[in-house]
Amino acid sequence: MQLSLSKCLLFFCSLLFFQHAFSQNTDEKYLRQELMVTMRDGVKLNTVIFTPENSNEKLPFLFLRTPYGISNNQSPERDSYVQDMAVDGYIFVYQDIRGRYKSEGKFEMQRFTRNKKDLNAIDESTDTYDTIDWLLANIKNNNGKVGMYGISYDGWTTVMGAVDPHPALKAVSEQASPADMFLGDDFHHNGAFRLSYGFEYAFMEEASKTDTLYPFGVYDTYEWYLKLGSLANVNKKYFFNKLPSWNDFANHPNYDEFWEKQSLGYRLDTPKVHIMNVAGWWDQEDFYGPQKAYEIWEKKDQFNKNNIVIGPWNHGGWAGGEGDKLGNIKFDSSTGITFRKDIQARWFAYHLKGKGDGNFAEAITFQTGSNQWKTYDSWPPKEAVKTYLYLQPGGKLSFTKPKENSTTASDSYLSDPAHPVPYRTRPIEETYGPGSRWYTWLTEDQRFVHNRPDVLSWETDVLEEDLIVTGNLLAKIFGATTGSDCDWVVKLIDVYPEDYKKEPKMSGYQFMVANDVFRGRYRKSFENPEPVTPNKVELYTIDLHSLNHFFNKGHKIMVQIQSTWFPIIDRNPQKYVSNIFEAKESDFIISTQKVYRSVQFPSHIELPVIKQ
Repeated sequence: MQLSLSKCLLFFCSLLFFQHAFSQNTDEKYLRQELMVTMRDGVKLNTVIFTPENSNEKLPFLFLRTPYGISNNQSPERDSYVQDMAVDGYIFVYQDIRGRYKSEGKFEMQRFTRNKKDLNAIDESTDTYDTIDWLLANIKNNNGKVGMYGISYDGWTTVMGAVDPHPALKAVSEQASPADMFLGDDFHHNGAFRLSYGFEYAFMEEASKTDTLYPFGVYDTYEWYLKLGSLANVNKKYFFNKLPSWNDFANHPNYDEFWEKQSLGYRLDTPKVHIMNVAGWWDQEDFYGPQKAYEIWEKKDQFNKNNIVIGPWNHGGWAGGEGDKLGNIKFDSSTGITFRKDIQARWFAYHLKGKGDGNFAEAITFQTGSNQWKTYDSWPPKEAVKTYLYLQPGGKLSFTKPKENSTTASDSYLSDPAHPVPYRTRPIEETYGPGSRWYTWLTEDQRFVHNRPDVLSWETDVLEEDLIVTGNLLAKIFGATTGSDCDWVVKLIDVYPEDYKKEPKMSGYQFMVANDVFRGRYRKSFENPEPVTPNKVELYTIDLHSLNHFFNKGHKIMVQIQSTWFPIIDRNPQKYVSNIFEAKESDFIISTQKVYRSVQFPSHIELPVIKQ
C-alpha cells in the first residue's frame, strides 16, 4: 500500500547507477566487504562497506540506502558520483533496504512513519539509526560522524534518516527526493495521474523482487496505451490486482489520508542536521520534491542548516558526465563536474571533516539562457517583482492587460480523448527501455505540436531587451469546457530566433522552460473533487514551479495550452466520474475547451522578474 509512492523513485535509482561514468583510474584503493547488519527487530540488511586501504586519519562514513541492489556497486573511486569525495577519503556504506535484493524483511514503498508509542515499531528512520549504531561500534578508524546522500528513492531514504537522526548523523544531501506523490512528483501532478510512468514503474518494482521491464511487445507505446482504453482494464487484463501500488492508485483517486501521510509535509519538522537539497530544472520525475522539502524545512530553520542547489539537469543528471548539455540545449560549462567537485565534495568535507571555510550560499542555482551559476540569500529571491504576461487576441502575448471588454472573447479547440496530444515526439519508447528518450523529453523542441488544432499558442513580439525570470511561476487561466471535467496543460516556452546564427540548427527552436498539468475537478479542493459546470468560465490556478531563466534579447516568449499529454498523463474522460480508474469507455467524450482573454477574464502567466 505504501508501495505506490516510492516505486517511481526506486526505478530511478537503478537508472542512476546505470548513468554513473567510470574514471580512467582503475587502481582501486578501497577494500570491500559485504555483510548482514541486524536491526532492532532481528531483520538483517545486506550492507556493503568500502574502506580506504591506507589511511592515517579517522574517517567519517558516507551512507547510501537503496532499493536498487548494491552487490555490484563499483569501488567509490571508480564511481563518478562520489569520485571527488573518494579521493579525499571516506568510509562508504551502501545498504539494501528491507525486503529488497539480499536484505531480509518485507519491502514497503515509502514505508509509513512508525507509531512512536509502539516501542517495537520500525520504519526507514529506525533502520538508518540501527545501522549507524552498528557501524560506529564495528568499523574501525571512524571519526564518529556520518553523512547520508542519494538520488530519487535513495534521496527519500536520506530524508527519512534525517527525520529522527542518530546523534552521529551530521549532514544529509537529499537529491531529487519526492515530497508528495499526488501533488507534484512521480505518480500525479495536481491530481492528474502519470499513466505511463505509474504503470511501468509499478510493474518494474512489484512484479518480482528485482527490477523488471514490462514486456510491451511494441516499440512505440503510444498506441499500446491508447488501445488499453479505460484504466479499469489494467487490473482486468494485465495486473489482476497483484500489484499493490496500482491497487493504491485505483483505491485512492483523491488526496486522502493515504497520500497525506506519505507526503513530506506530514513527516518533516525542524531540521536537526545540515541539509543540502538538490534538484534539476528538467527533472522528468521529481522536480517538485526537493524544492518542496527545502520549503518545508526552511519554515523552521532557525540555525541556517537548510540550503538548496538547482542545476540544468534531468533526474540525477548531476551524478555522472560533464553536464554541459541536455538534449539539444547546451550550457557552456561542465555543470555536473562543478556540482560534484565544487559543491557536493566541499559541503561534505566541511560538515564531516571540518575542512574549508563553511561558506555556502543559501541557494545556488544555474541560470539557463545566460548559462551562469547564481547565488541567493533566499529562495525564491525576494527581489523578484511579479510581472504579468497576458494572453491576447490573434495568438499574441503581451505585458499589457487585455483591452477587450467582453465576456465571450476566447480561443477554443476540440479535445478528443481518442486522439490525445503526445507528450513527446513519437515513437514513444517504454520509459526505461532501450533507446528511450525519456531522460531528455522536457527539452524537446515543442514545434512538434505547435500546429495541432488541439493545441493553442500565444507568442510575444521579438524581445527588445533581456528578461530575467527567477522564482516561482503561476498560470492563471480562465477556461470553460462543454464537458464536466477537463485537464489544462500549460507550457512556458523560450522561442529562439528564426535565424539563430550562433547555432543554425537551433533556429526557431521552442524550448520549454516551465510546464505542468492541472485536473479541473480539483480546482477547489484536492480532497473533495467536484464536477466542472459545462460552459461556465472558471479560474484555474496552476503552479508552474520555479525557474531561473534568462530570456535573451531577440528571442520570443510563447505559451501553449492543451488538454491532453499522452501517455505521460492519463486521458481525462472529460465526463465527470467519481473515480477515473473505474471509468467506462462510454464516459470518454469530445469536448470544446475555451481559454478566455479579456478585461473580465484576463488569463495570464505570473512571472517573477529580476530587474537588471
